[in-house]
Amino acid sequence: MENTVIQNAGFHHLALYASDFDRTMEFYCKGLGCGYVRGWGEGTGRAAMVDFGGGNLLEIFAKGTDKEQENARFIHLAIATTDPDGAYEAALKAGAVSVDPPKDVTIQAEEPMPVRIAFVKGPDGEILEFFCDKSGC
Repeated sequence: MENTVIQNAGFHHLALYASDFDRTMEFYCKGLGCGYVRGWGEGTGRAAMVDFGGGNLLEIFAKGTDKEQENARFIHLAIATTDPDGAYEAALKAGAVSVDPPKDVTIQAEEPMPVRIAFVKGPDGEILEFFCDKSGC
């Protein structure tokens, strides 16, 4: 579907506050295989961008203030993959905590959508969903 209001619209990145910047960077880069793109700043002003692949970026910020964190939450980050089971296991090995192991679900939308999903909690309490439309996994 094309956005007819914002020309060539799409997500550039999502952003996350990290309570332990180095631990979070290690989790995403070493544990989940994200590529380091660039970083800047020092101390609580540190930030970096990592790439899940294909230009799908996550921007990671050092802790910031409690007020900043209060306003910086998302429900979960859904990561597209053709192997949600493998992604789930890699995340657990990297230190994530299981929220919901891999399972098949049919999302009851206008047209039912069979998917395979799994959820883990990352190092900052963020929920990651590994998501595969069953037509592609």
